[in-house]
Amino acid sequence: MSVPIPSGGPTLFIRRAAYERSGLDRVAIDERFGLTADEFRVDGALVAIGPLSAEDSLIDIIAELESNGLNYFDDFFELTGNWPEWLTLFAAAN
Repeated sequence: MSVPIPSGGPTLFIRRAAYERSGLDRVAIDERFGLTADEFRVDGALVAIGPLSAEDSLIDIIAELESNGLNYFDDFFELTGNWPEWLTLFAAAN
């Protein structure tokens, strides 16, 4: 299955195995970044967080992921959300 990715703000994608290995806590992430249930999605081997409303949030969560041993691009990746609303993108992990 695939996760629809809304425009308008950055979305962070994390390999599910890497997320689980990192020891990050979903409740803490939800509270820290003020996420709704629709902004933290798990689908198969993929965790999608976003869209994040403030750029500072993205910088903070990337730093937290890296401090927990995850590697940018190999374990997680972000899309800026900078595309028109009429374009629908979907993401899936293989």
